[in-house]
Amino acid sequence: MLFTITGKHIEITEAIRSHAKEKADKLPRFFNQISHVDVIIDASNSKMTDVEIIVRAEHFADVVARESGSDAYTCIDAAMHKMERQLKKIKEKQRDNKHTSTGQEEL
Repeated sequence: MLFTITGKHIEITEAIRSHAKEKADKLPRFFNQISHVDVIIDASNSKMTDVEIIVRAEHFADVVARESGSDAYTCIDAAMHKMERQLKKIKEKQRDNKHTSTGQEEL
């Protein structure tokens, strides 16, 4: 799984990078086919920090989670939580897509 972190109007410190990487490493628990995780941190607004997480999975559309707040670490945590919920939902839909028999039981 590839991991990319980008900062807009903010310097990405090693602590922020390791925190985001640690959280992103847990995502394959919820969905196996993840190929790439992008984390974009935007601090162009002086009071708010925007975090956007984009997950690319094989044979699926991109999954995006966004969060805004005053602290980059809490925004990363909240966005990862949103991403986990979305990936769980996709996985459940994938598993529930199996066909059941339509025949009636004989007594």
